[in-house]
Amino acid sequence: MTQPELATMAYIFFARIIDVSIGTLRIAMISRGHRYVAPIFGFVEVIIWLTAISKALATIESVYSYVIYAAGFAAGNYVGMLLEEKLPFGYKSLRVITTKEVSALPLMLREEGFGVTISDGIGLKGPVSIIYSLVPKKRMQHFLEIVNILEPNAFITIEEVRPHRAGFVTRKTYSGMLGRITKRK
Repeated sequence: MTQPELATMAYIFFARIIDVSIGTLRIAMISRGHRYVAPIFGFVEVIIWLTAISKALATIESVYSYVIYAAGFAAGNYVGMLLEEKLPFGYKSLRVITTKEVSALPLMLREEGFGVTISDGIGLKGPVSIIYSLVPKKRMQHFLEIVNILEPNAFITIEEVRPHRAGFVTRKTYSGMLGRITKRK
């Protein structure tokens, strides 16, 4: 393979990583209600995709371009998921199920500023306590640290959510241009 062909293959690969990563972030923005920034991501994503596909089709006789194109897509999915995890905004719904009588855990979580709802249930081995909380994504790790200290054997589930109405959840305003672009409507 010649130097220009290698450069073309590298371009296809990295362009796919970028455009698929942007696509993953675009979908995350849509699911979180950021309707003004998602179309911008979509525009950039398609421009990059068009350049990558045109390069791949220009080298149609080379099977390598198809493999590189697909590898860039796969790598882009992985990179996009890593980037999405790092996004500092959004909420997670956490459900903590413990077989112990919980008393300290909800108190500590509330003391740390988390809203907590507790209900009783019946599990396979008897009565359980179920703790529900809607946690800002950037505070989720702190929430989990508290649970792990006070109830290390608790069963925990985490789901992505989009709050509909304010309750305990308070919305902070973002300042600056990024805040105006990402403001949820």
